[in-house]
Amino acid sequence: MGKSLRVAYGEALVELGAKNKDVVVMDADLSHATMTHAFAEKYPDRFYNFGIAEANMMCAAAGFAHSGLMPFVSTFALFGAGRAYEEIRNSVSYVNANVKFGFSHSGLSVGEDGGSHQSIEDISLMRCLPGMTIFVPCDPIETRKAVFAAAKIDGPVYIRVARPPVEDITDAKTPFVPGKANVLRDGSDVCILAAGLMIPYALRAAEYLEEDGIHAAVVNVHTIKPIDRDCILAMADKCGAVVTAEEHSIIGGLGSAVAEVLAGNSSAKFARVGIQDKFGRSGRPADLFAAYGLTAENIAAQCRKLKK
Repeated sequence: MGKSLRVAYGEALVELGAKNKDVVVMDADLSHATMTHAFAEKYPDRFYNFGIAEANMMCAAAGFAHSGLMPFVSTFALFGAGRAYEEIRNSVSYVNANVKFGFSHSGLSVGEDGGSHQSIEDISLMRCLPGMTIFVPCDPIETRKAVFAAAKIDGPVYIRVARPPVEDITDAKTPFVPGKANVLRDGSDVCILAAGLMIPYALRAAEYLEEDGIHAAVVNVHTIKPIDRDCILAMADKCGAVVTAEEHSIIGGLGSAVAEVLAGNSSAKFARVGIQDKFGRSGRPADLFAAYGLTAENIAAQCRKLKK
């Protein structure tokens, strides 16, 4: 098995910190889980542990940004996007402060920690904030690119980081342009738009569909906001059917973002694979993905329904 996105995130911060002396990292007593401890060990004078005080941390991050520094703020996705939402909204997003959020332990893949800690609405919360850029990388290589891309953006950025180790799907030459989706596999019958940990499931689903004579395209929507409208509409026009796949509630996440693009602009058939307006529960990640339909088999099944 490969490297965890959270490990790649921590390593990228160390690398970025060496190149940009204005980068500071902040955590809420979870640095050995979010992997920001690597930055703390390398640059102790630029690391701040706020303890279990996420709201204070967000406000302090805004202060750092107003002072000309570039704070990367880390905690679990539920505690960041959820518990400190109001501070992110008013102290950061409202004034377009140059703060970067690297929230770990997102989605069902948190596993045994259960529904109380499985953040399945974080993209929705962050997506409705004006000026917020949202990256959902699919592998360690893309996570590193997301960190460096975030540093080039003047304004708030959310990087959604996952807990389990995953294999690399992209490589060093794969483009990572904010707001521009990547076509990983071309096809003409149905387009699967996926993000994050659902990318390998989407690719496997395309292989299943190929056995049935259905040629499926797979698109990596690594940027949820701003969404790549041109790519989505072009693929919808080409394929006539679109299925989204995400490790997030179908409300407010990738599925909703794509639906908003298609509405009034496309006659393509459309379906969403994701968490169907439910909370998570405790279990091994693989078992949870199966229980909630986050599988290659279910993605393929939804594609077949649209082609009937």
